Amino acid sequence: MPPRKKSRQKKANTTPAKTWGGRFSQSSHPLADAYTVSVDIDRRLWREEIAASIAHARMLGRQRIIPRADASRIVRGLREIGREIEAGRFRWREELEDIHTNVEARLRQKIGAAADRLHTARSRNDQVATDLRLYAKAACDRTADAIRAFQLALLGLAEANSTVAMPGYTHLQRAQPVLLAHHLLAYIEMLERDIERFAQARHRADALPLGSGALAGVPYPIDRASVAKELGFSRLCENSLDAVADRDFVVDYAAAAALCMTHISRLAEEIVLWSSAEFGFLRLPDAFSTGSSIMPQKRNPDIAELARARTARVQGELVTLLSMLKGLPLAYNRDLQEDKRAFFSAEDTLLETLAVFAAMTPELQFDAERGRKAATANYALATDYADLLVRQGLPFRQAHEVIGRLVRYAEKKGKPFDALTPAEFRRFSPLFPEDAANLGLDAALRARSAPGGTAPRRVAAALRRWRRKLEDA
Repeated sequence: MPPRKKSRQKKANTTPAKTWGGRFSQSSHPLADAYTVSVDIDRRLWREEIAASIAHARMLGRQRIIPRADASRIVRGLREIGREIEAGRFRWREELEDIHTNVEARLRQKIGAAADRLHTARSRNDQVATDLRLYAKAACDRTADAIRAFQLALLGLAEANSTVAMPGYTHLQRAQPVLLAHHLLAYIEMLERDIERFAQARHRADALPLGSGALAGVPYPIDRASVAKELGFSRLCENSLDAVADRDFVVDYAAAAALCMTHISRLAEEIVLWSSAEFGFLRLPDAFSTGSSIMPQKRNPDIAELARARTARVQGELVTLLSMLKGLPLAYNRDLQEDKRAFFSAEDTLLETLAVFAAMTPELQFDAERGRKAATANYALATDYADLLVRQGLPFRQAHEVIGRLVRYAEKKGKPFDALTPAEFRRFSPLFPEDAANLGLDAALRARSAPGGTAPRRVAAALRRWRRKLEDA
């Protein structure tokens, strides 16, 4: 029996063709493939991808754009793929470029030719815009929840230290005494504005782009409203060009994140200062401090320091997005692939920071006695003495001049206000009462009783108001 000849038939190419490969006669270069792949980033959108594809398939079936039986097969297959991804059994393939093609290829393996109908009346351009808007809405909700948790932690700290006084600062110079709780409530106010900004960002993301196609709309009798309703969008994107090119909602999130991180960074800076020996108002908890590899005595505020640095990262992601968009003509450009890296990085950094600060805040310990002493040091009651003269009938500008000369005198004598005699006070104005030296910290705090002030009764009311608000949120 003659030996069998070796077959010269080439093995079939098992590498999937590009979804756009029909136009091309040459395969893409491996370096080009590696440079353009995005599945390592955009697979984070898998829940949104599955949900949007299911809604789209159902609509195609209802509108008789594809056979209803095929639509049902597609929906079943997509649900199975979702379960595979959830369980970690899905194999992501870089040669398939992105999440959309990975899911579509797996769907084809599951249900056969019916999968090829899923991409009817849509483009990857409006597909990714839809996924990203769905994700942005959820990200805004997650972030608002994390901010609320941090607000509650700050409120608890303020309530636990409701009578603790400390110096308030301007130009990092001791200025006037305030209650520590009043100071902490200022950050709760900042964070509330942050929540408002994320709510606004969510609203601007809440429009459905699917149905816009690549840029010009689609020539099928689609029902965009039903898809919007199924996916939870409140309205449609009205212009197909804008729908696929718009990333304002991503910038909105990054801008809100950058400002929120900036607020956290301001508190972080105060934690660094207050926990230093020079200030000594605050003791850091062991669980949120680090030591030195060479200096055994050190307690370093590394969490606060890292928050300051990571604020710069989030601000940088905002600049990245703005710079990326500024030169793009309409409509879609591949530059927009990079938006997700910046978006996800900003979200991750902010959520991690909010979580660690919410955990650290209840553990902060303040030195009430040191704060009280510092609150009146360096003639911090000077403005209160000027107000005392105003209440005796002296115009404020003249009172300011009098107290300025009094401070200069007291500094030369090395005396605090409460060590001056009535005669020394009256050297500068006969309007000083006999007991002027008795004007103390508690009186100064009580005097700041205008709405929004640091008077104990105002702060107590603010604490109650915020407790009700945050528990009802």
